[in-house]
Amino acid sequence: MNDQTRTEIEAAAFRRLVEHLRTHPEVQNIDLMNLAGFCRNCLSKWYRTAAEEKGVEMDYEAAREIIYDMPYQTWKDLHQAKATPEQQATWDANRQ
Repeated sequence: MNDQTRTEIEAAAFRRLVEHLRTHPEVQNIDLMNLAGFCRNCLSKWYRTAAEEKGVEMDYEAAREIIYDMPYQTWKDLHQAKATPEQQATWDANRQ
């Protein structure tokens, strides 16, 4: 496989992951962090870093809007639930 084809496949897989997360807002970021060690906000940070490495200036909120497909605060108001005590305990234990 050549580099161009690999890049195109990786980009398609990334777009599919982002679309999957957009269609499943019931999956909370804290659950993603507790289970996989990353969340939508991590993807936003990675997106921003990749853009800046290519010379594209982008602030964090702009990157978040790309990943969430809406302003973060709007997504949060629509979809983010308060963390349960169990979720918070897992988060706290994982941060040790």
